[in-house]
Amino acid sequence: MKKLVILLFALAVTTLLYSQTAIKKVYNESIDPNEQISDAVNKANSEGKFVVCQVGGNWCKWCLRFAAFIESDEEIKKMVDDNFVYIHVNYNPRNDSEATKASSAEMLARLGNPGRFGYPALVVLDGSGNVIHIQDSSFLESGDGYDKGKVIRFFKNWTPAVVN
Repeated sequence: MKKLVILLFALAVTTLLYSQTAIKKVYNESIDPNEQISDAVNKANSEGKFVVCQVGGNWCKWCLRFAAFIESDEEIKKMVDDNFVYIHVNYNPRNDSEATKASSAEMLARLGNPGRFGYPALVVLDGSGNVIHIQDSSFLESGDGYDKGKVIRFFKNWTPAVVN
């Protein structure tokens, strides 16, 4: 009986640890972030939307948490889909090559150097690609996650209908 209890406890702990680390990776590390942004701006412009760039990486647990939070809440997901072209812009602080470092530096400068707020940083671009807002995502947090009311307020305040 004692062995069964220990086995069940070990199984529960393993399951809990795995579920906390098995967050879906959302950042494509193989694409040029500047091309990704340009494509999103073109799409947003043609659809009358804005772009939200979630700048971060698969190395950042808060970045992955925010992505999962947005995807898992139907109300927020609908608001985002209706008003924004939402992209995950990869930034790797441990870039290996000089070309990758240069591309990352160009991307960060283009987005108003959002890394100064930490990651993820949310950058709102208008349909012409101009930065209209940079959001420090820590203001959207609550405890070990994100606050639905704060996130909804952020997106509502930066929709094209409200800004224009």
